[in-house]
Amino acid sequence: MSQIIGEAHVFTGVVPTVGGGSASSPGVPDRLGRLLALLREEERFGGFQVVRPHPLLLTVSRGGRFAVLAPAMVWEREREVLKPFAVRFAEGTASLVLLGRPRGGDIASALNRGLGAIISADAGSDELQVAIHNAFELMEVKARVDGRSRWARAGGGELGELLEIARAISTEREVNRLLGMILEKSRFITGADAGSIYVVEGDDHDVLRRRLRFKLSQNASVTFDSREFTFPVGPGTMAGSVALHRRLLNIVDVYALPEGSALGFDRSFDERFGYRTKSMLCAPLCSRDGEPIGVIQLINKKRDPDRRLLAPEDVEEQVIPFDAHSEDLLTMLASQAGILLENAQLYAEIQGMLEGFVRASVEAIEQRDPTTSGHSRRVAELTVSLARAVERTDSGPYREVTWTRDDLKELEYASLLHDFGKIGVREEVLLKAKKLFPHELDSIRARFDFAVRSIELDVVSRKLAALERGAPAAEVRALDEELAMHKAKLLGGFAAICAANEPTILSGGNFQRIEAIMEDTFTDMEGRVLPLLKPEELFSLKVARGSLTPAEIEEIRSHVVHTFEFLRQIPWGRQFRRVAHIASSHHERLDGTGYPQGLRAEEIPLQSKLMSISDIFDALTASDRPYKRAIPIEKALDILGLEVKDHHLDADLVKIFIEAKAWSGVIVGTRVD
Repeated sequence: MSQIIGEAHVFTGVVPTVGGGSASSPGVPDRLGRLLALLREEERFGGFQVVRPHPLLLTVSRGGRFAVLAPAMVWEREREVLKPFAVRFAEGTASLVLLGRPRGGDIASALNRGLGAIISADAGSDELQVAIHNAFELMEVKARVDGRSRWARAGGGELGELLEIARAISTEREVNRLLGMILEKSRFITGADAGSIYVVEGDDHDVLRRRLRFKLSQNASVTFDSREFTFPVGPGTMAGSVALHRRLLNIVDVYALPEGSALGFDRSFDERFGYRTKSMLCAPLCSRDGEPIGVIQLINKKRDPDRRLLAPEDVEEQVIPFDAHSEDLLTMLASQAGILLENAQLYAEIQGMLEGFVRASVEAIEQRDPTTSGHSRRVAELTVSLARAVERTDSGPYREVTWTRDDLKELEYASLLHDFGKIGVREEVLLKAKKLFPHELDSIRARFDFAVRSIELDVVSRKLAALERGAPAAEVRALDEELAMHKAKLLGGFAAICAANEPTILSGGNFQRIEAIMEDTFTDMEGRVLPLLKPEELFSLKVARGSLTPAEIEEIRSHVVHTFEFLRQIPWGRQFRRVAHIASSHHERLDGTGYPQGLRAEEIPLQSKLMSISDIFDALTASDRPYKRAIPIEKALDILGLEVKDHHLDADLVKIFIEAKAWSGVIVGTRVD
């Protein structure tokens, strides 16, 4: 057994003897003694340290390498004395020089076990110098070769790992997941036990007005819950100093900061969770312009990355300072991570702007038509819910359907904006709850009121004249009856118009009654005889179903064209490029009778088929329509079934909608009866 002390080997235990004799047997010790004296006396060997660690061995060392001189008989019979050097022979930091040629033919075995030279048993100074020189030269060459091999292996492995890390983090766009991945990979390549990551917030023009937001922390040794908080960018904290100066910070022991240092370390976490923070490495995450946008803080580099630091002795045994190589690796990763974080933040900002635009657009639609407030949001929620249910199905024609995150976001946007084209429809048509516009009914009421007043004035004038000439009472009563009859007819006619104005199904008798009103006239202030009901008003009142005339229905239907024309002008990018097409196809029917293009089943996007179901379901169950009552969910589902029978909706999708109860979790405007 041996232990290294400096560059000499000190043997412990029993010293083996030569040929069964003592260690001081004559012959061999005298020869090694002569060489020891020669090596110590001649200047040419002055750069070496010469030690006789064993009676049968002589070591000449320099720079951590050893030439071990031994008589040939050691190789023949006493190899045990070479065991302390076995590891060094294998590593190439020791070389065996035999004095004399061994008997036997296993020289090849000796070469594989560190033999560097064979010289004569009575070698002189020159021969000894050449042998020692060659032995050290061989060890240096081997060290260089092994070093390059290790570098190639390690470098190749690290390069491959860095490439894998780059590939992994470059595909992540969501900021919080990206931050977690950056921290995890940083800990991995440096062997850090724990770490935290911070994001810079605040004024872009004044670094001292910025703050660092703690985003997340990871620790392989302790488990804890953390929450976000902020603190100023500045010299008082490790992360704040790194963000301020944009320089790497490497601390051997945060509990032993130099006296007078502006840096401080808060031990509250360690005290609370029984942890010991020691070595620390912090690196800035910078944008393309070199501005700090975040900080990585790594804690406790470990000798064995798999060991947990559960006790003080674990920290003492395992934790070491972050070395220059760790600094290089973290710098390389941080430089790339900073750009990716900036990209992710920009993407998040753009995404936020897009979300804001979509929400504002929906708000604009609903401001124009408050009666359908919430409809777009509910349709989006229903459609995305149905899309997820379709992805879960394991049978039927849609069992292979899968969605990416962008696919679902695209569907959500299209659903939210499916009615945006209504902004191009006249508001009076959009809000038309009755067959007549309010101003039209007011105009008709004014005509009837004028007619009633005209008749009253005529009858009163005639009654006054009759009384002045002393007409009999029967004639006066006849005039009163005539007035009552005319008023009843006019008021009854206006009541019929009001009844016909409701958006309900009318019978033929209702049409005949309001057509008869067309025959009634009144005389205006200018003496013109005019009809009480205009032809265009009669046309509106004769609408058999709903409140809209055919022309108004076409105007409402044109909203999908307006939707497409508006949405197609927005640069949605590749991931959302189909928003306009999906949104504008939600009124298409499988049998080709839909609008605006009359697409057939195979031509309608699957997303639009989903939206059609959600749109009809919400229109039926919504409680915010003043012109109709909400119907129960069960009846709405029955109507969806009728739409399937009429070849308007996809039967498989309606089945999935019902079985998955896609409306669950979506606030609809009715109840199940």
